[in-house]
Amino acid sequence: MEAQIPLRNGSVSDCALSIPDHHRNDGSALIFLGTGCSGSVPNALCLLRPSDPPCAVCHQALSVPPELNPNYRCNTSLLIDYCQSDGKHSYLLIDAGKTFREQVLRWFTFHKIPQVDSILLTHEHADAVLGLDDIRAVQPYSPINDIDPTPIYLSQHAMNSISTKFPYLVQKKLKEGQEVRRVAQLDWKIIEEHCDKPFVASGLHFVPLPVMHGKDYICLGFLFGEKSRVAYISDVSRIPSTTEYVLSKTGAGQLDLLILDTLYKSRSHNVHFCLPQTLEAVKKLCPKRALLIGMTHEFDHHKDNDFLTEWSKREGIPVQLARDGLRISIDL
Repeated sequence: MEAQIPLRNGSVSDCALSIPDHHRNDGSALIFLGTGCSGSVPNALCLLRPSDPPCAVCHQALSVPPELNPNYRCNTSLLIDYCQSDGKHSYLLIDAGKTFREQVLRWFTFHKIPQVDSILLTHEHADAVLGLDDIRAVQPYSPINDIDPTPIYLSQHAMNSISTKFPYLVQKKLKEGQEVRRVAQLDWKIIEEHCDKPFVASGLHFVPLPVMHGKDYICLGFLFGEKSRVAYISDVSRIPSTTEYVLSKTGAGQLDLLILDTLYKSRSHNVHFCLPQTLEAVKKLCPKRALLIGMTHEFDHHKDNDFLTEWSKREGIPVQLARDGLRISIDL
C-alpha cells in the first residue's frame, strides 16, 4: 500500500492520500472510520435490483476487498488519535453510527486503536448514534459494568432523543429487582449548540459548530486543534453566518483542514451539501486543504478525485474525497 501523508503545521504533501502500510506512534493523527452516506456504499438496492448496466461503483464495492477499495464506505465517523505533550495518546470518536461495529473490526484492528477515551456526537440520527450499544466492544470487559464510563458529549436535543432510543444506556442505576446486564458505560455530558461555548474532551479543546441540516434541524460540527485548526462538518445544508465566521479565512482565521459533507455529485438535496454547494463553501471559507465525506454511490473515488485535482489547480485549494481507513498525521 502507499504511504500515509503527513499534515503538519498546515502543510500537506501533493501525493495521493491513502491508507498507510505501517503504524506510526510518533504524534497525533486523524483516522477516517467512515466516509459514506447514511445508507453506506454499496447501496443495497443496486445489488438487490441491479440496473442495466449494473452500478459500477456498487458492484466494485462488493467484489473488491474494502481495504483495497475506496468506494466501500461506512457511515461518516472520525477517530482522533491525540498525542498529548507527555506522549500519552487519547482516542476520541466522532459519531458511532449503524456501521460502527464493522468499523471497529476493520479499522481499529488495522490501525491498532486500543480503546475510545471520549465520544462526540454531531446529532442523534441513526447514522450517528445507532452504534452506541457497541461501544462496550472498545471498553474494558466487566460482566457487572464495574468500569469507568466513557464521557460522551452531545446536545440536549440529542440527549432527549437518545434517552428514548437507548434508555438502558442512560439510566444511572438499576431499578429495584432489575437484573444486571452488560452494557456500554457512558457518562453523558451536555454541550451547548454555540460557537462561544467550547469544551475539553480528553485534553483536546473543541468548539461546537452549529450548522443547519435541513431548514428546521441543527447539527453540530466541531473545530479542534491549536497547532493545526481542523473543522469537521458531516451533515450540513447551510452554514449560518456566526459559524461561517469561525471557519473563514477572512473571519477568525484560515483552517488547516476542512472536512466537509458532500452527498451527491451533481444534483441538490434538502438536508445535505452536494458537490456544487460543497465546492462553493470551500471557496468561500478558503481552508488550506479540504477532504470530503458523506458520499453516495454516485462518486467514484479515483475518477472524481481526478476531477477534484483539476479543480484544485484552478482554485488554488487542494480538495480530495476522503476514504474509509485513511490516516493523516497532524500536529494538534
